[in-house]
Amino acid sequence: MRKTSMLERTRLLGRAGLDVVESLGSSTLFLLHALFGRGNLGNGFLHLVIKQLYSVGVMSLVIIVVSGVFIGMVLSLQGFSILADYGSEQAVGQMVALTLLRELGPVVTALLFAGRAGSALTAEIGNMKSTEQLSSLEMIGVDPLKYIIAPRLWAGFISLPLLTMVFCVVGIWGGAMVAIDWLGVYEGSFWANMQSTVSFTDDVLNGVIKSVVFAFVVTWIAVFQGYDCEPTSEGISRATTKTVVYASLAVLGLDFILTALMFGDF
Repeated sequence: MRKTSMLERTRLLGRAGLDVVESLGSSTLFLLHALFGRGNLGNGFLHLVIKQLYSVGVMSLVIIVVSGVFIGMVLSLQGFSILADYGSEQAVGQMVALTLLRELGPVVTALLFAGRAGSALTAEIGNMKSTEQLSSLEMIGVDPLKYIIAPRLWAGFISLPLLTMVFCVVGIWGGAMVAIDWLGVYEGSFWANMQSTVSFTDDVLNGVIKSVVFAFVVTWIAVFQGYDCEPTSEGISRATTKTVVYASLAVLGLDFILTALMFGDF
């Protein structure tokens, strides 16, 4: 009986591993077909990308700006209270800038993007599949991967890095507002310490690289889950949940790996 139970657990573990490999393989082929497969929509493709840029980028701008301002304000409050114990409260500006540019900017923006735009992409594509719009495109000779998926992929790749920059800028502004106008930090030292400490290559550029990687992964997960979901209301609901969960875990895991590579002594 015990031997049978061990064999059953081993079989289930092997089945789960095969399912993961199969999912990774199918999602990779899906991505390659959408980006590099045959089929040219001409000038219409640019119009589709611009339309999706508005949908996933501009429509996410409000939550990004509001979240960035408040996170910058909280960072300034917390940083001031900690640095004041060591007589270094004038360094709050560089603390806010480095925290946002290196970590919180790319990560929080990606998480917000996954929750707002990623889930919307999954639900939209899943709804197209359930109403057989994707099948109708195939019947008239239009590749749905090039017409539906590719514009959304490129829009996500472009939008998230730009939203990350906006998040960092408004976060620094919110931190400066609290530190200078509320806590009484000298304005000159706030900006001078920030400018002398923040490096374009080590801080700004690494943050941009993180945001590009997160944009690729989050958008890929969102469109694949929508395209691969069961064409039912329950299937779309499960796919939307998977998008938020998988994208969030991927962002946090990749953030650790990228941080170790960029700032670790390896």
